[in-house]
Amino acid sequence: MGRIAARADRRGVARAQLGTLSGAAEVRVLVRPLADAVAGLAAEWTALAESASEPNAFAEHWFVAASLPNMAAGHDIRLLEVRRGQRLIGLLPLEAHRGYARLPVRIVRNWAHDQMFLMTPLVAAGEETAFWAAALAALDETGWAGDLLHLRGLNENGSVLRGLAAARHAEIAHREIRAFLHSDLDPEAYYERAVRQKKRKELRRLRNRLAEQGPIALRTLDRSAQVDDWCSLYLAMEQAGWKGAAGSALAGRPETDAFFRAAVRAAWDAGKLQFLRLDVGETTIAMLVNFLTAPGSFSFKTVFDETYARFSPGVLIQRENLEILSRVDIAWMDSCAAADHPMIDSLWTERRAIVRVSVPLRGARRAAIFAVCRALERGSAMFRKLTK
Repeated sequence: MGRIAARADRRGVARAQLGTLSGAAEVRVLVRPLADAVAGLAAEWTALAESASEPNAFAEHWFVAASLPNMAAGHDIRLLEVRRGQRLIGLLPLEAHRGYARLPVRIVRNWAHDQMFLMTPLVAAGEETAFWAAALAALDETGWAGDLLHLRGLNENGSVLRGLAAARHAEIAHREIRAFLHSDLDPEAYYERAVRQKKRKELRRLRNRLAEQGPIALRTLDRSAQVDDWCSLYLAMEQAGWKGAAGSALAGRPETDAFFRAAVRAAWDAGKLQFLRLDVGETTIAMLVNFLTAPGSFSFKTVFDETYARFSPGVLIQRENLEILSRVDIAWMDSCAAADHPMIDSLWTERRAIVRVSVPLRGARRAAIFAVCRALERGSAMFRKLTK
């Protein structure tokens, strides 16, 4: 790939010319308010998700459109849109932010909210390096971007991050490991390999004890008319548990309640929703929301009735969730769970590394600020390690 030159005009359009021996293909970058772009880009955004090198439900149009009216208050979010000719090859929602490594520096970072569990941008397969080269060239030329680019929630072993590394030096600032489901085994064989015999025996005992309360049934949402009722049941169950007591339940705030309902409805309308519930007689004791983005999937939300906690209903519904391994269109599932989550980690044996990455922007002043920020960050990390 040849030298990249970029400029930004008054409308926020930057053009990066990527030279090759056989000619030149123009890559254009447009930066505009996300709210202005989300409706008009719906069809192209959806098509990009289908051809993206890394599936990410949380970057798809239906999820972002559900998030915007409910989870973006007070944020100046801009969408960085990259095209090769007329073809859309990548999208990256960004926001300006002040503060990095406890310093009051100005940065630009990928936009996220606390219900967004992966922030890898959608980039067309094969265009990863070109996308980042053009995006960074555009950010280099604008003061709005501040002093560095900070990217949160990227898959460390994915092609999008590899494309970034090929376009420019980038440093991993933080890494966390979470459970990941990926196997060629059938559900039963996987369960037997992953869970020791003593634990399997205990779960059988709990299920048998639970069956004394009434017939056990796993149900899957299969009618549009049921979406709202299932959302209400989920939200009420979560509000009645420890999250409600702690003030972190989705139903505890109007905006998160509305967001959950909108996201689940949007996933259903897009054909990306799997909503499971575990019933005992007439009582629902656990629910699970998955987003299906073939060839991947995401375990978005799990809740259980805490009055049935002695039967481990959360583990029982996740046991049923292993049936995802039998689907020919789904190769893996991201747990979206915190590191060392006891329920998921007891059933899933694979792991996925999710990282935060910092990238310097061009300019001597920016380079100096980046070096200071990263030195402070590395020093803080070393101090925490030594004082554990």
